[in-house]
Amino acid sequence: MLRSAAITQGVQRSPNRAMLRAVGFKDKDFGKPIIGIANGYSTITPCNIGLNELALRSEESARIAGAMPQMFGTITVSDGISMGTEGMKYSLVSREVIADAIETACNAQSMDGVLAIGGCDKNMPGAILAMARMNIPAIFVYGGTIKPGKLAGSDLTVVSAFEAVGQLASGKIDEEQLLAVEKNACPGAGSCGGMFTANTMSAVIETMGLSLPYSSTMAAEDSEKSISASRSAEVLVEAIKSNIRPLDLLTKEAFENAISVIMAVGGSTNAVLHLLAIARTAGVNLDIDDFERIRQKVPVICDLKPSGSFVTVDLHKAGGIPQVMKILLDGGLINGSCKNIEGKTINELLKDVPSDPPKNQNVILPLSSPLYKKGHLAILKGNLATEGSVAKISGVKTPVLTGPAKVFESEEECLEAILASKIKAGDVVVIRYEGPVGGPGMREMLAPTSAIVGQGLGDKVALITDGRFSGGTYGLVVGHVAPEAAVGGAIGLIEEGDSITVDANRLLIQLNIDGAELEKRRSTWKKPAPRYKKGILGKYARLVSSSSSGAVTDQA
Repeated sequence: MLRSAAITQGVQRSPNRAMLRAVGFKDKDFGKPIIGIANGYSTITPCNIGLNELALRSEESARIAGAMPQMFGTITVSDGISMGTEGMKYSLVSREVIADAIETACNAQSMDGVLAIGGCDKNMPGAILAMARMNIPAIFVYGGTIKPGKLAGSDLTVVSAFEAVGQLASGKIDEEQLLAVEKNACPGAGSCGGMFTANTMSAVIETMGLSLPYSSTMAAEDSEKSISASRSAEVLVEAIKSNIRPLDLLTKEAFENAISVIMAVGGSTNAVLHLLAIARTAGVNLDIDDFERIRQKVPVICDLKPSGSFVTVDLHKAGGIPQVMKILLDGGLINGSCKNIEGKTINELLKDVPSDPPKNQNVILPLSSPLYKKGHLAILKGNLATEGSVAKISGVKTPVLTGPAKVFESEEECLEAILASKIKAGDVVVIRYEGPVGGPGMREMLAPTSAIVGQGLGDKVALITDGRFSGGTYGLVVGHVAPEAAVGGAIGLIEEGDSITVDANRLLIQLNIDGAELEKRRSTWKKPAPRYKKGILGKYARLVSSSSSGAVTDQA
């Protein structure tokens, strides 16, 4: 029985139905499923500026398919705009707000299904968290990737602009060249163009079956994106009839498939955080160590930015996520029995996809000649991260570094030192009190890491933080250090000049002092006063869990 029957057929049906008649329901409509269209449209970011067109197309298609679509808005913030500012503290918080908003709207109105449309980074995991909580038939429509900017024959992404700041500070470019990068990096609508967080999470959702095949790599401005949105609404109506629900799809095997694809495409470190959160909500026993287990057997087979050569539209032309999945399936690296929202298994979905990548491209490589023999997201542990940390090691020429700590209590303090040329080759940069509680909000450190790369130090220094990294970050960087400084983690006990070892080969992150000295420092550590006591950041800091469990706010 439809959930909406409680509204349209219930004891209080006269006043309930009167309200629905006011928004267009006719007598014949009260037996139809009510579908929520969670529209993340916003003009604040190119990622979401094209979503309203997709929402309207989905609404029309759902109505033709026999449902009663009801549109409502969800928020978004632009990570690219807020990066390096206090505003970035709201980015991860927005994931929870989006999840809460979708859950609230759908459950309050007893909707029978939901089609969520999103673009910027937190739209995707926020929507999937809501879907897992409600467990009503659901599908996600990705707004699409931006096309690359062009300058002097080279592809640009938003990360190019951040790196140009570091290049300016080190004298490699002048103000005119910086302005040229800025003007050309983002040519139109769509989410950041490399295999950054948005495109990583859209690939994850496609892999796990909650969006349609090929939809995760389409360009926002191409007509096929609108067609896919329309088809998604039709599929959702069928899923309601067949009672296909998110928790039918979000199995342990599906999460493992998603991790395999993340490793294969060189995806964002943020995927670790988001998948842990979604798994916890879905009741799936996924652990941070599962990422390392899968990394050991799945190679990187896609040469994509930020550390590679190509952007996501190039991946789409080469066969998209289905081509990547088919290569992994033939290699025994994903489970073909997992299903998607259409009720089809991966084996069925991929039966007509070629086993080998196209010959005339270098974006997707065969398993026999991967870009890297093992995955790129390594889980490091040690006395600095007893709960774990995440290192993105693709393209890293120096996977092992022991050096003196340069300690900073915030992202701004660190960036100022980098731009003043106070960071030298061999240093281990420490940015702390930027975790889920301490930030609060676990800001992304794209500005400092891009400035380091821009100054030519990307392979010469390490950077560790209890904050996060943008999907555009690369180099010897270690984030999600847990426990974080604000709850007494060892990263808060580091002193300027301490020797620190970051060893991606041994999966080690270690403060090189003896245990007695570490405990002495721990005994004198005092918890700092919260940076925010009121508002959403204050509430978030009081509720949020460790990054090692996904930084969720609805923990039991």
